[in-house]
Amino acid sequence: KTSMLAGSSLLNKLEYGPAPESPAAAKAWIAGHEGKFGLFINGKFVHPEGREYTPTTSPATGETLAEICEGSGDEDVDAAVAAARAAFPAWSGLDGHKRAKYLYAIARQMQKHNRLLAVVESMDNGKTIRESRDADVPLCVRHFYYHAGWAQLMETELKEFKPVGVIAQVIPWNFPLLMLAWKIAPALAMGNTIVLKPAPSTRLSALLFAEICAEAGLPAGVVNIIPGGNDLGYKLVNHTDVDKVAFTGSTGVGRLLRQSTAGSGKKLSLELGGKSPMMVFESADLDSAVEGVVDAIWYNQGQVCCAGSRCLVQESVYETFIKKLERRVNNLRVGDPLDKCVDMGALVNANQYASVSSFVEEAKKEGARVIQSQQPLPTTDGFWFPPTIIADVQTTSRCVVEEIFGPVLTVLTFRHQKEGIALANNTAYGLASSIWTQDISLALDMAFQVKAGVVWVNCHNLFDAAAGFGGYKESGFGREAGREGLFEYTKLKWMPTVRNTFTQEQIDAPWGDDVPPGPGAPGTNAADKDRQVVDRTLKLFIGGRQARPDGNYSRVIYGPGKVKCGEVGEGNRKDIRNAVEAAYGAKAGWGKRAAYNRAQILFFVAENLDARFEEFAHRIEKMTGCTAEAARTEVQASIERLFYWAAFSDKYGGSVQETPIYGATVAIHEAVGVVGIACPDEFPLLGFVSLFAPAIVRGNTVVVLPSEKYPLSACDLFQVFLTSDLPAGVVNIVTGSRDLLSKTLVEHMNVDAMWYFGSAIGCYHVEHRSALNLKRTFVGYGVARDWASADQGQGVEFLYHAVQVKNIWIPAGVVTTSGGAQAAADREVSPVVPRAAPAAAWPALPPLRVSSRHLGACGSE
Repeated sequence: KTSMLAGSSLLNKLEYGPAPESPAAAKAWIAGHEGKFGLFINGKFVHPEGREYTPTTSPATGETLAEICEGSGDEDVDAAVAAARAAFPAWSGLDGHKRAKYLYAIARQMQKHNRLLAVVESMDNGKTIRESRDADVPLCVRHFYYHAGWAQLMETELKEFKPVGVIAQVIPWNFPLLMLAWKIAPALAMGNTIVLKPAPSTRLSALLFAEICAEAGLPAGVVNIIPGGNDLGYKLVNHTDVDKVAFTGSTGVGRLLRQSTAGSGKKLSLELGGKSPMMVFESADLDSAVEGVVDAIWYNQGQVCCAGSRCLVQESVYETFIKKLERRVNNLRVGDPLDKCVDMGALVNANQYASVSSFVEEAKKEGARVIQSQQPLPTTDGFWFPPTIIADVQTTSRCVVEEIFGPVLTVLTFRHQKEGIALANNTAYGLASSIWTQDISLALDMAFQVKAGVVWVNCHNLFDAAAGFGGYKESGFGREAGREGLFEYTKLKWMPTVRNTFTQEQIDAPWGDDVPPGPGAPGTNAADKDRQVVDRTLKLFIGGRQARPDGNYSRVIYGPGKVKCGEVGEGNRKDIRNAVEAAYGAKAGWGKRAAYNRAQILFFVAENLDARFEEFAHRIEKMTGCTAEAARTEVQASIERLFYWAAFSDKYGGSVQETPIYGATVAIHEAVGVVGIACPDEFPLLGFVSLFAPAIVRGNTVVVLPSEKYPLSACDLFQVFLTSDLPAGVVNIVTGSRDLLSKTLVEHMNVDAMWYFGSAIGCYHVEHRSALNLKRTFVGYGVARDWASADQGQGVEFLYHAVQVKNIWIPAGVVTTSGGAQAAADREVSPVVPRAAPAAAWPALPPLRVSSRHLGACGSE
C-alpha cells in the first residue's frame, strides 16, 4: 500500500517531456525555393516583375518562414483566369475515368508527402502537429479519393449535369489545406477549372499543394493558386470570366460577396460563421460531455467555424458539470505546435489574439465568471492564449451572441427541453450543434428541432468527404462534401452561361417603387353588352381566406386589344406582412405533416383543378390571347405537374451517408421555411404551379406573387385550395406589382428564401437585398425558361432549392465483433475526428495516442 501511494505521488510530480516533430524537411523544402514563392499560374510558379514579397511568419515563434509574392489585382488575376479558361474545354471534355485518375494521383501524392504537409501546416498556422497529422491531412486525402469516385460516376449518376466553368475559390486561414481540399476536389471531379486564393496569413500549404498537382501530372491551367490580399480577392470574385464563387470566411465578407455577385449569373456558395450550441442534458454521461467540450471548442485553438462555443447545460447538473470542466481545463497544455504532447498551439496572428482578448475582458467587466487554465504558457514570442470558460453570463452578452473564433467557451443553463431548444436556436447562425444525452429519443428529437446544417449526437467536430457540411441562416448556403456538395459545381445541361452586367444608372434607377394604378380606360370592358354583369374584384388569399387589400386599390387586367378581363386587389407592404405572418404561423405544422398527407393534398388540388378544366382553359385563352388548344394544353400540363410533385412528396427525404463511423450519418432534406415566390408572366397557370408545388410538397410555406400581367388564373385557384384540404397559411397569394412586392418579401427577416422570375435587373436587386439576412435565392437572371418542358419546368433543380440538407451523426454502441475491429483499423487510415473522443462515446475509434490531454482526463473523482 505504501508503495502504491508513493507511486501515485511520484506521478503527480512528474513533468511531461517534449516530443518534438522535426521541421527540417519543411525548412529544406522552403530553402529549395530560396525562401521565396511566386504565383502558381498555368502549371508553374511565376514571379512577375514589380511585385512585392511579404513575409509569412510562424504564429508560435514569430520566425519568418518564407517570402511570398503578392499578386496584382489586375494583371495576375487576368492571367490566372485566362489560364483556367483556356484549360476548361480540354479538362471538362475528358471522360470521367480520366479525371478520376488525376484525382487519384493527387490523393496518392498527398499520402506520400503526408508528413511534410502536416509540418508545413503546423508551422504556418500554429495548430498542433497531432491535429494536422492525424486529422487535416488524412481528411484531405480522403476528399480526393472520394471525389475521384464521383468523377468516375458523373456520366451515369449525374448525367443531366455539366460543369459550371471557371471557379474562383477563396479560403480562410484556420484550415488552409483542408479548406483547399474541400473546394478543389469536387470542382475538379465535376470538370471545372480553378483559381484559388489562399488566406494572407497561411499560404505555404497551398503552394506545396500546387507542387503536388504538378507532380501528379495535372494539366497546366486546371488549378491556379494566386496569393494576395483582400483587393486581389475582390478582383477575382468579380472577374467577368468567372462562373462560380466558393467562399469560406466571415459572415460580413459573405454579405459583401452576395452583393457584389448579385444578378451576374455567377453561382455562389458561402460557408460562413457560426455560434454552435452544445446541449448537455442531465441524462448525459457528463465525463464524456466534458471531453466533448475539449473537442468542440479547444480543437485548433477554437479557430473553427463550427466550434461548440455556446455550451447549454441543464440546470440540475450545471454546477457539477462546471467543476468537472474546470478541472479538465487545468490539464490542457498550450505550447509548441510541433510538440506531439501539447493540446493547443498558438493563435494565428496578433489581430486574432487582440480580438479574442477583447471578448474575455468585456465579459469580465460585465460580471461574468471567467475561468482560465492554470497551466503555464510558453515564454516565446507566440500568440498564446489559455483555454477559457465564461460562466454565469447573460444570453445578450456579446461573447454569447457573436463569434469569438478562439479558445473561449460560454456556458449557460436551461431548465427543460423547450427552453433548451429555444436558446439553441436563438442565434443568427445555424452551422452546427451537438446533443449530449444517453436518451436516444431525446437526442433525435433535439437533432430534428435544432436549426443547423450539421448535428452531432454525443460527439463534436466529426467530418468526412461523404457527408455534406454547411449551414442555415447567416452561416451561409450551399454544402461542401457529399453528393449534395456536387450541386455547387454543376449545372443542368440545358442552362446557358449567363454574363449579366449592369450600368450604374441601371442599378441606381428606382426599383419596386410602383404607384397603384387607376381605373381602366372607357370602352375596354369585355362583358356581354346585352346584360349588366355584377362587378367582381378578385381579392388576395391570406391565411386560408380571401382578404381585401390593405390599400383599397385594385388593378385592371387586360387581354389582347386592351380588353378588360377582370380586376384583382393591389397588394402592398402591409399585405405582404400579413401573408408572411400567416406563412410563418403555418410552417411548423405543415413541415411536421407526413409526406403522404402532403401528397394527398396536392393530388386533391389536381383533382379539383381537373373538375374545372374548361373554366381555367377559357380564362387563360381570354387573358393571354392564346389559342383554345394552347390554353387547354397549359391546364393539362398543370394537372400533370401537380401529380409529378405529389409523387415527389415522399421520395426525396434524404439518405444514409457512408461515413467511416460505427453508427449512422443521416442526411435529412428539411424544408427551408417561408419561401417568397415571384412568378413569371409566361404560362400564368403552369408557371405558378411549377413554383408553388415543389415548395409546399417539401414542407415549406409560401407567399406567392402570381404573374403581374396575367394573375387571374392564380386567383381562381383560391376556391380549388379551399376545397382541397390545404391548411390555412400554407399558400398565400398577393397580387399587384411584382417588383414592389418582391422588394418587401426579400427584405423581410422571416422570409427564408426568395424565388424570383422577372427581369434581369430585378434579379440583381433580389440577390443584392437578400444579403440582409443571407436568405437563399432562386432567380432566372432574365433568361427565358420553357415552363412546359420537363427539363426546364420541373426536376432536381427545384428540389435542390426547396430543401436544405441537415447531416445528423449518430454513433452506435460498443463494438465487440471482429468486423468492428476491422472497421476501427480502417479508420486508422481515414480518421473522421480531430481528437480521440472518450471511450463511452466513441468505442470504435482508432487507437488513442497517449498525451497530456488523455492523461489529464484520468484525474481522481
